[in-house]
Amino acid sequence: MSQLYLLHKPYRVLSQFTDDQGRNTLASLIDVPDIYPAGRLDYDSEGLLLLSDDGELIHRISHPRHKQPKTYRVLVEGQPDDRALKALAEGVTLKDGPTRPAKVRRLTTSGLPERTPPLDPKRHPVTCWLELTISEGRNRQVRRMTAHVGHPTLRLVRVAIGPWRLDGLAPGQWQRQTLHAPKRPRGSAPTTRRRR
Repeated sequence: MSQLYLLHKPYRVLSQFTDDQGRNTLASLIDVPDIYPAGRLDYDSEGLLLLSDDGELIHRISHPRHKQPKTYRVLVEGQPDDRALKALAEGVTLKDGPTRPAKVRRLTTSGLPERTPPLDPKRHPVTCWLELTISEGRNRQVRRMTAHVGHPTLRLVRVAIGPWRLDGLAPGQWQRQTLHAPKRPRGSAPTTRRRR
């Protein structure tokens, strides 16, 4: 059976296993052989990354044709008004064309652990958390969307890809799922591995 791995990628880790510039990679977090990321998450972004040993599954998850919705919690500079949120929801026109409509809402709290290193509140005294769900995956799309409406992204955490969620995974932890296996009973803890 295909194996799928849910990983909470920390800040400043590449979404690949090797790097010729000495940056942190997935190899420092997960030591399972012959698995590859389904899509990517930028070096300076955090959150859910899916990996698998099944090339067909990777394609189904990552190819834009399948339109897997991706949900992000986004800390932006300033306080977006209703007009800015409406623009994000209806779609904005970027250099590579208009974006599809998105789901967006303000959050009173992110529900996420503090980033390491944390943001400097003196440099960014006014911020707001948003939750944004998109169904496409252009390069740095969420960052470009929030900048377009005048609220640059300060922190970006992906919390869901399709039906898979980040819930219960701390930064650097991962969980294995065998697809088509019986579901885990409610209330039982996932199998996790801590960052070494």
